[in-house]
Amino acid sequence: MNNKIPARSAAGFVILVILVFVMLIVDLMIGSVNIPAEKIFQLFSGKCSDETIRSIILKIRLPRTLAALILGGALSVSGFLLQSYFANPIAGPFVLGISSGAKLTVALVMIFFISRGVLLNSGALVAAAFVGSLASMWFILMISGRVKKMSVLVICGVMTGYICSAITDLVIAFADDSDIVNLHNWSMGSFSGTDWEDIKVMVPVVFITLMLAFMLSKPMGAYRLGEEYAMNMGVNIRRFRISLILLSSILSACVTAFAGPVSFVGVAVPHLVKGMFGTAKPIVMIPGAFLGGALFCLVCDLIARIMFAPVELSISTVTAVFGAPVVIWIMLSRDSKKYGGRS
Repeated sequence: MNNKIPARSAAGFVILVILVFVMLIVDLMIGSVNIPAEKIFQLFSGKCSDETIRSIILKIRLPRTLAALILGGALSVSGFLLQSYFANPIAGPFVLGISSGAKLTVALVMIFFISRGVLLNSGALVAAAFVGSLASMWFILMISGRVKKMSVLVICGVMTGYICSAITDLVIAFADDSDIVNLHNWSMGSFSGTDWEDIKVMVPVVFITLMLAFMLSKPMGAYRLGEEYAMNMGVNIRRFRISLILLSSILSACVTAFAGPVSFVGVAVPHLVKGMFGTAKPIVMIPGAFLGGALFCLVCDLIARIMFAPVELSISTVTAVFGAPVVIWIMLSRDSKKYGGRS
């Protein structure tokens, strides 16, 4: 298999890296208090003595911006892994109900412990979300073995998501503790409130998972050409599938644990990146999807913060506005190809 990166993809990487860096600076600049770019560069070079600016950037904006970058990239890669597994362009953590399953277990665990005066650390939340992700994935896999149409599988995933979200909202609605009631904001999806302790947990979890996913690039490329071809190339299909499920679940669980459910990123961004790069090779798409997801969530988080300031929108509200049309376009394109473009 030819793993050489095409010139178009290389140019795409350069463009995405530049755009991510620019949006990173813009996100740090804009807010309730606008900070000039030179002040930010002075801060990181150790030449800024303004304690107010230091506090705003280092304690509030930088952790939140890094969370949008890291978790947005993780969610996009998770979607690409699921699309590769199911060979379906609209498979994704949110669409298949995996994010909602993670949200349910995190909410239940938090409510159980907070009501008893016990605060959970970030690692425990990721573990709880991982259990929920795996449970939802297991249910979807059971359905996939019984149905032949991918459309039915997607509908079942959406219904699973609705059920998990309804149970989560019901539990939160009847909670008495003020800390538990605040889970409602988290359940809507947001990068706000992220601190450096959260960053210290999400960075190694996402980085290690991404490295493991990247190591699967070659067998993933073979798998996309068919199971028989992959087996002839020496791929252990059972082990490969389990690895793909676990890695995708870890990434989506990490996102849900820290930011709540974030919609459509895992479905829309991989396709946008694929169109930009002109290739679907996993060795290109995994890092490309990460950069694309990071850029997408940096832009959406900025819009969520400033569009109706001081009121802040949930991140899922903004990602749905931009991501849902992409999903509709994907479905219409597939339908057009299937029926030869006839109406």
